[in-house]
Amino acid sequence: MHTRSTPASPLRRRLLAGVGSAALAASWPVRAQQAQHEQGPRQRLRLAGPMAAVSFPLLRALESGALAPLAEQVQFQVWNNPDQLRALVLGGDADFVAVPSNVAANLYNRGAPLRLLDVSVWGMLWLVSRNAQWQTLADFQGQEIAMPFRSDMPDILFQLLARKQGLEPQRDFKLRYVASPLDAMQLLIARQVEHALLAEPAISMALRKTRSFPVSMVAPQLYRSVDLQQEWARVFQRPPEIAQAGVAAVGAVREDAALLTQVRDILADAHAWCQAHPLECGQMARRHLPLLKPQAVADSLQAAPAIWRTAAQARPDLEFFYTQLLDSAPALVGGKLPDDGFYF
Repeated sequence: MHTRSTPASPLRRRLLAGVGSAALAASWPVRAQQAQHEQGPRQRLRLAGPMAAVSFPLLRALESGALAPLAEQVQFQVWNNPDQLRALVLGGDADFVAVPSNVAANLYNRGAPLRLLDVSVWGMLWLVSRNAQWQTLADFQGQEIAMPFRSDMPDILFQLLARKQGLEPQRDFKLRYVASPLDAMQLLIARQVEHALLAEPAISMALRKTRSFPVSMVAPQLYRSVDLQQEWARVFQRPPEIAQAGVAAVGAVREDAALLTQVRDILADAHAWCQAHPLECGQMARRHLPLLKPQAVADSLQAAPAIWRTAAQARPDLEFFYTQLLDSAPALVGGKLPDDGFYF
């Protein structure tokens, strides 16, 4: 069931992340005040996101025309790794970015001009394996696991869950770090590793690819193994929902409350549309992210929790996640919990 709650707005009724200097951060409010007094639509809005589900609402907002009343031009660009994301934020090269929740907190706490609007990804991580029987992280002790994005999501969540169970990631597993989830997927398909920690939609792409001709003739049989969301629930005695990613406003726009409310409402509707039309969402994603396959995107949407919450509504879940990271690796969230200004 699709779960979301958002303040009512006129627009809804019509439409149904190592980081910047204090001088840079201080310059944004002045520019924001100027932006708030502009009349009519902005010249442009710049959107950015990865090749993942967190970007789909941004793409729907772009394609549907819902952002047209707010800007004369709306652009979307892909970021391929967390370093590119941080460069976009610090360089002022995006207005709204899809971002892992820990990177958003880290950037904010180090002075970056950023404000979190929503959390739309609450479960997209699985260990994909050639072994159909193993269902917990402890089952994989001594095994080589392909791991994307060292010291970022999903590596940090894997390490957090492992340590909570008395496992030491660098001692008890053979972690093979790779540049992206797609790289990890290719290692699996090529039989160079037997296990990989993947995020949707790379999981659904891998499963479909290995079960289709001619790849099926040479590729191994792969299975969804450990559901990290269920591990989270089991280890922490909480619901299987992890506040993993959402959209943040960057730079001057973060001070424009009216604009943020409008964009957040549009994103809520876009998220709901993707959940209700998974194949159409996949076709849309393919137009902007050509490596994605429409049916795999549809599979991924059906496998993940259909939850959307405002940043303010998600704050208890975010703070629980951040607190766990502060206990183990405080630098990952900038050394402290974000204050009220982080949440919109």
